[in-house]
Amino acid sequence: MADETEIRSGGEADGGDAHGERAGQQSPLQGRAAFIKNWDWQLVTGLNRGSCDRGKALHGNNSETHETVREQWEERRPQELTLGETLDFLFRCHRAAPFLFFNGNTFGEIARRIIDVIFIEFPLSRRREAASLAAHYVAGVLDRDSMEQGLTALSELVDLNPGQRVQTLKGSTHGVVIRLLPDGRVVWRPDGTDSELTGLPESLLLEKSQV
Repeated sequence: MADETEIRSGGEADGGDAHGERAGQQSPLQGRAAFIKNWDWQLVTGLNRGSCDRGKALHGNNSETHETVREQWEERRPQELTLGETLDFLFRCHRAAPFLFFNGNTFGEIARRIIDVIFIEFPLSRRREAASLAAHYVAGVLDRDSMEQGLTALSELVDLNPGQRVQTLKGSTHGVVIRLLPDGRVVWRPDGTDSELTGLPESLLLEKSQV
């Protein structure tokens, strides 16, 4: 639905963000492009209508905010913004509630598709996790700092070595790398077990304490 856009690296963090520089890491939120240029308001409305149909809710516009948000959207659409500014704008659109129902789903889905394009060269598991983080932030169920930390971690593919501590993409399981197999897979042992798991390196992240 939305075409790919050229993304340029920003020289500094987006306005209002105190978390743009983190121990020398380049936050993906600093990349610049006109991320929503191909999303006219008709497409946004179509997404909301689809969400309402699936949720068996009445599709309609909020008479108090719809026109204001639509005007702001069309004004911002051709502008080159940082990814952080774009996600913040989508979050504000959600909070302004231009539609009667499913505003979070609507603008969160746009965030999801933007991130999917940005992470197109990454493994599918990382693309999905990154898109989920952005969508959850826009929908208001994840704070901005957690979203940025997650996107930064997911955007870095690292060479794993035996003895390094790692975690799963969601951070629910931690452990240590035991050995690397000739085909590139990683054998690692989750904390508190004697079991050894084998997986692709892109399914693991360095534990945050080592980043």
